[in-house]
Amino acid sequence: MPNSTTVTEFLLTRFSDVWELRVLHAMLFLLMYLATLMGNLLIVTVITFNWKLHTPMYYFIMNLSVLDMCYISVTVPKACVIFLLDNTAISMAGCAAQIFLVITFATVELLFLTIMAHDRYVAICQPLHYPVIMNPRVCFQMTLVSVFSGLAYSGFQTGNTFQLPFCQSNMVHQFFCDLPSLLKLSCSDTLNNEILIFISTVVIAGGCFTFIIMSYIHIFSTVLKFPTRGERSKAFATCVPHILVVTVFLSSGIAVYVKPTSSSPTIQDMLTSVFYSIVPPFLNPIIYSLRNKQIKESVKRVVRRKLYAGKKNSIIV
Repeated sequence: MPNSTTVTEFLLTRFSDVWELRVLHAMLFLLMYLATLMGNLLIVTVITFNWKLHTPMYYFIMNLSVLDMCYISVTVPKACVIFLLDNTAISMAGCAAQIFLVITFATVELLFLTIMAHDRYVAICQPLHYPVIMNPRVCFQMTLVSVFSGLAYSGFQTGNTFQLPFCQSNMVHQFFCDLPSLLKLSCSDTLNNEILIFISTVVIAGGCFTFIIMSYIHIFSTVLKFPTRGERSKAFATCVPHILVVTVFLSSGIAVYVKPTSSSPTIQDMLTSVFYSIVPPFLNPIIYSLRNKQIKESVKRVVRRKLYAGKKNSIIV
């Protein structure tokens, strides 16, 4: 216990110490980061400037894109730095900030995905009541509640973790600070913390997952009753992207936070963390842009407009 005050910084872990592999990992992370920023920024721009997309569904897709740009910015830039530089240290405050922001954005993303499932349920199963139930004021209120809920939950978990003394080691076996990896470094009993993380993850993730599943059971039962194949295809097209995003995000997140804390970390733990902290923000714009006809058409119009403007300027010059 007396040595617990000596830990003032933590050392993050790379996937490999071989220089060539470190450069490769940094390039892969950087490319995914830039692609995520550009893809999500494109979706935000298209939805913002196309008044036809000013509906609750696209409002939450836009919020999800903004959230994803913030989410991936918490981990990837620092990871690229530790891959390329010899210094892998992160301060105690920096580590706490990473944990706080990762949990906040992950929780808010899960709540957004749950709200989006509710939006699809109301649109398909109760279309006549949709403008009343999902009016702009309600959408804004649900967004605020999601953000404040994520902040409150993250603040509680972060504060509860950093009350622990750290004196065994300062080597975090992860490319960013997260709760499971940090609990392994405490020199006190962390059983209560692990139980709390397990219960809260099961309650929050399990509750959201159950709500999403129930929503889609009602959605699919309603869609199958549609008289024409075109109506069924259109309804399924708006649901499939959401299901894909939820599956990737929840399965990888639960694998990290529900699994018992191991004293012998493996590279698999780091790879699993990639699938809940980096892959969902990277895939979201791809899934939504490829599966959504209106977004694809809006993107094409924006690109054509830019190309036309560029040709016009070149002719004038």
